[in-house]
Amino acid sequence: MPEIPPFPLTLDGSSLLHQMFRFDWAAWRRLDPSARDRAIAEAAALLEPMERGSAGERPSQSAVFAQLGHKGDLMFVHFRDSIDQLAAVQRSLARTEFGSFLEPTHSYLSIVELGLYESSVKTYPVLAKEGVAPFSDDWDKRIQEVVDRSAAAMASRLFPAIPETKYLCFYPMDKRRGEHVNWYTAPMQLRARMMHEHGLIGRRFAGTVKQIISGSIGLDDWEWGVDLFSDDPGVFKRLIYEMRFDEASALYGLFGAFYVGVRLPVSQLGSWLSLEQP
Repeated sequence: MPEIPPFPLTLDGSSLLHQMFRFDWAAWRRLDPSARDRAIAEAAALLEPMERGSAGERPSQSAVFAQLGHKGDLMFVHFRDSIDQLAAVQRSLARTEFGSFLEPTHSYLSIVELGLYESSVKTYPVLAKEGVAPFSDDWDKRIQEVVDRSAAAMASRLFPAIPETKYLCFYPMDKRRGEHVNWYTAPMQLRARMMHEHGLIGRRFAGTVKQIISGSIGLDDWEWGVDLFSDDPGVFKRLIYEMRFDEASALYGLFGAFYVGVRLPVSQLGSWLSLEQP
């Protein structure tokens, strides 16, 4: 039988950009009040339509979060149909007067991703048993049929609106590729089982947290980005703690820096920037 590919099928959705900034409060204080008001009005005129987003099956939307800790002051999250659109958003924000007070501390580029381990484990052996050579015309056609069906069924997860929750936790992660433990050399069936068990933990938290996974291999420094949205920040700790006990995380998971923010509606940006507030 033909050799089965070692990688699972995946679905790609919205392009996603996280921007983390430190705000230059010293420079902001040097502006006269009328100049500050103009900068806030210009920023609001740009950001309010982005916050509302576009209607339809592929909402393009942005959200602002007040970041906690020393890693920055503000975090912008943008969901768009393409990386080109993200580039335009980045440039539009940088061109504003408000943007001149934003000092980048970090950013992350990725694409919403859904892994099809279960479909891959079922489909690959069937095609191999039928003698269909991987990446032949027949193979590509049959695989595309699986991908198209899955994409239609999961469209709302591939192109999500930004959840209207108060808190966000974002972090990047890798799978280990070490000398002794290597995710990418583990058999497909084993990886599929581990990811299924990993997902069962997340489903128990489905009522309190919304999780969006994005792929970043070839796009940024880590392999995936994880966004957790919730009205209860404590759920971030509980969910991630419990997940670290499952095999996929305990043996193979590597985690980057964590970024936590509180939702900052654009209508409240002026209050956040006010120098008069205690």
